[in-house]
Amino acid sequence: MLNRTAGQTISDETRQRVLQAVAELDYRPNRAAQGLRQGRSATIGFVSHDVDFGVFAASAIKGAHEVSVRHGNLLLLVNTGASKRQAAQLVGDLLDRQVDALIFAASGTKSVVLPEGAGRVPTILLNCFAPDDSTPSILPDEVRGGREATQALLDLGHRDIAYLTGTVSSWATKARLRGFRQALRGAGLDPRGHTVLPGNYHADSGYALARKLLRRGSLPTAIMCGNDRMAVGAILALLEAGVRVPEDVSVMGYDDQFQLAAEIHPALSTVRLPYDAMGRLAAEQLAAGGPAVQTGRTLVHCPLVMRDSTAAPARSARSARSARG
Repeated sequence: MLNRTAGQTISDETRQRVLQAVAELDYRPNRAAQGLRQGRSATIGFVSHDVDFGVFAASAIKGAHEVSVRHGNLLLLVNTGASKRQAAQLVGDLLDRQVDALIFAASGTKSVVLPEGAGRVPTILLNCFAPDDSTPSILPDEVRGGREATQALLDLGHRDIAYLTGTVSSWATKARLRGFRQALRGAGLDPRGHTVLPGNYHADSGYALARKLLRRGSLPTAIMCGNDRMAVGAILALLEAGVRVPEDVSVMGYDDQFQLAAEIHPALSTVRLPYDAMGRLAAEQLAAGGPAVQTGRTLVHCPLVMRDSTAAPARSARSARSARG
């Protein structure tokens, strides 16, 4: 009767008495039994393939959780510790618990090989991709992010822009650098005339590379950085040398994920990695049965966030050198 099954002939009086008893006893339906009848468990396994539940995972989980709850699903979270063996075991455990689908997420966009058995249920890769793109994946649009960050500096009037990149082997680094060069070519500039120095995504790397630019004796009017941490290191090196940001040199970060960019002085212009939006999209696609019909990669826009570390070039690189004394 509680399921209001068609064909039941129960009087309104009886129904009301039963419903009153349900309310008084705080009765809850047996979801496991319902799942057996419906052939689904209303759970989605979220596999974080990382050393811990870091900032990426937290944002993606938050987005996926919000959508899952709205669709009547719950997330079952596990972490592999970046171990392939652990990943295989945990995916097997999730399947044994009859999850309806899987979200397999990685920190640091990269190619992954899913554990055997993952294909038994609809699966979406988050911030990672299969080598042959056989499994649907959701990725940040890093090429567009790099291009729009560069274009923002070009629109301010900068024509001499250096790029302190992240780790050269990183998929994100390569994609952002591609966008950087696209924007320069679109403005009629030769990318080969712009300094590109490789770093490692850490603040000390941004600091060291900015010091290297300072030693060269001719500063660009703007510096792109591999991420916000590198941008903070670069700003520190510039300020120590008496170079003002953004009056003498503009600095652009990337990530907007560490509650860092908006809190430093000057507040950092950056590009936001849309991990929460990616998590929401993954859960939406699973709720709609998307993986059954979609393949390949879905790119999510990385929005530009303009703050105080960028401005129109008020003086030449030669003048900026003079400001350092």
